[in-house]
Amino acid sequence: MDLSRFRRDYLKGGLSRSSLAPEPVRQFTTWFEQARAAEIAEPTAMVLATVDANGQPSQRAVLLKYYDDSGLVFFTNYESRKAREMAVNPRVSLLFLWLELERQVRISGIASRISAVESARYFMTRPKDSQVAAWVSSQSHALSSRRMLLQKFQEMKRKIGEGKVPLPSFWGGYRVRPEEVEFWQGRKNRLHDRFLYTRRDGGGDWKIERLAP
Repeated sequence: MDLSRFRRDYLKGGLSRSSLAPEPVRQFTTWFEQARAAEIAEPTAMVLATVDANGQPSQRAVLLKYYDDSGLVFFTNYESRKAREMAVNPRVSLLFLWLELERQVRISGIASRISAVESARYFMTRPKDSQVAAWVSSQSHALSSRRMLLQKFQEMKRKIGEGKVPLPSFWGGYRVRPEEVEFWQGRKNRLHDRFLYTRRDGGGDWKIERLAP
């Protein structure tokens, strides 16, 4: 199928050096709040890229649950493919794609597990059925049928009853500490605006550069 004529121009805005915040978390917050205001369906959705021991990359969408100056946090099963790959190579990439605003944010950094206490604090905010689901899903492993999965889910619900759902030892959060953050704004004639924040010497200061589109 020839898609060479399938194109559109980007006309919704621009990005200048003078408008940028001095550090990427503040700039990300501005864009994220604008994405929420635009009522984008899943503004917290981000593509997580990992690499296995053989150098094979893989990608999947995960949800950002919170962030601050120390990094961006998401949650998963510690036996999932992404968790196994991060154990081998903690260098990851995140991508937020907000097409309605003609924007994307790319983040490269180091992933590490958060503490069990921090994971439990978030786990208790999840709906109870979602807590139960964390117990019954052997994420990324082969499953004989959906019927079997639902059967395990109902059995676990009966077992727990009205009690609290404990945090599974095989489930928790990761924090990605950014080393590079790129903000991309679509522009007319493919002359897009791109600005790259790079952490200086592993510290808290950031260098900002405009990149060619």
